[in-house]
Amino acid sequence: MARTSGTVRRITYYGEPVLHRRCADVTTFDRTLETLVDDMFASMYAARGVGLAANQIGVALRAFVYDCTDADGVRHVGHVINPVLQAPSALAGAVTEEEGCLSVPGASADLPRAALATVTGSDVYGAPIEISGTGYFARCLQHETDHLDGIVYVDLLPIGQGRRLLREAGLKPKLLKAGRRP
Repeated sequence: MARTSGTVRRITYYGEPVLHRRCADVTTFDRTLETLVDDMFASMYAARGVGLAANQIGVALRAFVYDCTDADGVRHVGHVINPVLQAPSALAGAVTEEEGCLSVPGASADLPRAALATVTGSDVYGAPIEISGTGYFARCLQHETDHLDGIVYVDLLPIGQGRRLLREAGLKPKLLKAGRRP
């Protein structure tokens, strides 16, 4: 469930180094981690987001929070520590829908993602968890896991489109690299 006692932190934007490298695994499950998750929820809600990775508030650890609905309209609220995105089944197919990001404010683009996503990891206490989602929730699980691998959704778009979106967001498009395209 959503934690509500956190402090709102500044959202990092595309171009800040913490967003462009793989985050470190969480190795200590303590009150500091609980505070980080609380702060992530508070920051996500303040920014009116549906998901937030730790590096989006400047912390290079593998953790994300979410509050979004699935293909059936069911709301999912939670967090994942050290998430591992499972390989999507070809049977589930892909869905191309609009995607945006708090770290690229105001911009969005159609992007294909797997229609079903499963993430394994731990909760804030270190207990193993597995989360599966469809629809928008599947997109969220993939998007937030990408963040923790140093990938922002504009990195997955054709380079010209990614540059245009970054300019629209008032960010520096020169940082886009062609190597990350699917």
